[in-house]
Amino acid sequence: MNLIDKIYTDLPFYGSRRIKKQLKIYHQIYIGREKAQRLMRLMGLEAIYPKKRTSFSNKENKVYPYLLRGLSINYPNQVWSTDITYVKLEHGWAYLIAIMDWFSRFIIDWQLSENLEIDFCLETLSRALNKNRPEIFNSDQDSRFTSPQFTSILEEKQVKISMDSRGRY
Repeated sequence: MNLIDKIYTDLPFYGSRRIKKQLKIYHQIYIGREKAQRLMRLMGLEAIYPKKRTSFSNKENKVYPYLLRGLSINYPNQVWSTDITYVKLEHGWAYLIAIMDWFSRFIIDWQLSENLEIDFCLETLSRALNKNRPEIFNSDQDSRFTSPQFTSILEEKQVKISMDSRGRY
């Protein structure tokens, strides 16, 4: 158990499979995955990684309809879309927002952030809209994208807002 604790302390993102492999390769200790899981559970250890459902919608914010069903995308700046993903770093995570043109698959603008606050989304959207303007802007129903701060920027530029239904990615 001490070795598992040491491995977990050094590499907290390791789950039972990797800990089992570490014990086998570096310490010549052969245990099954189930035993590694049981010992980790007994010690209260759980791998640190982004869990599902990192994006939540705010019930107070307006949700826009999905405008792209059956739409043929034939030219640049007809439809842009955005999403946020995470990037694993040596010591933690960074969050990446990218705005992409659907026709050319060109990344209009992107930015990394250490947290999921809305500021980096607003900055990225403003920079992208300074370069050009789409007819339709598509996103998911994340609280950052449904917020009045975000949607008002698009409405000021007279961009139609489209949002994917819940559970789509």
